[in-house]
Amino acid sequence: MLCCAQHDKNTIPLATKFLRTHTVFGMNSLWNSLEIVLGLGMEPKELTFVQISLRGIIVFLVTVSTMRLGHKRSLARKTPFDAVLLVILAAVLSRAINGSAAFFATIGGGVVLVVLHRLFAFLAYYSHGFGILVKGSPDTIVHDGQCDFHAMRRNHVSTHDLDEDMRLSAHTTDLSEVRIARIERSGDISFIKK
Repeated sequence: MLCCAQHDKNTIPLATKFLRTHTVFGMNSLWNSLEIVLGLGMEPKELTFVQISLRGIIVFLVTVSTMRLGHKRSLARKTPFDAVLLVILAAVLSRAINGSAAFFATIGGGVVLVVLHRLFAFLAYYSHGFGILVKGSPDTIVHDGQCDFHAMRRNHVSTHDLDEDMRLSAHTTDLSEVRIARIERSGDISFIKK
């Protein structure tokens, strides 16, 4: 009885050992199930339709959630700054779907890209110079009905392009009605009429 009363500090109670073993076994079972269901560690050509579909669903859900962490402008605005995020994010995350890169590491890399984009947007909001560096600046191509051909050439806008945008955006064909036309940071041409 005396030996039962004494408690050796180096021994772990049997219930605790069971819980630890059961928890580790449960986590291993979960991981093994994920490996099978998602085809983790398999060569891309060995992936089944179901595995690629499940990977696509997971990547889609993570991407939608991650983009919600970003801001609406990254999808609404077509600035090069925003387009770079979308192109790189698509290229990176497609590798997680087709199995040509590690699944969870690739998803993590996509999240990092969105966070970096958000950080740059935050810095651009507070620093005009940084905003110009990453987003560019607008350029005036028409002033009081007169074309600035040097600015048009620098922005690769022909007179035909200008005419087309005048018809579509300003709803006019008469350049003399335009007070200012600018190439915006998005690449769109905006018009202010007289």
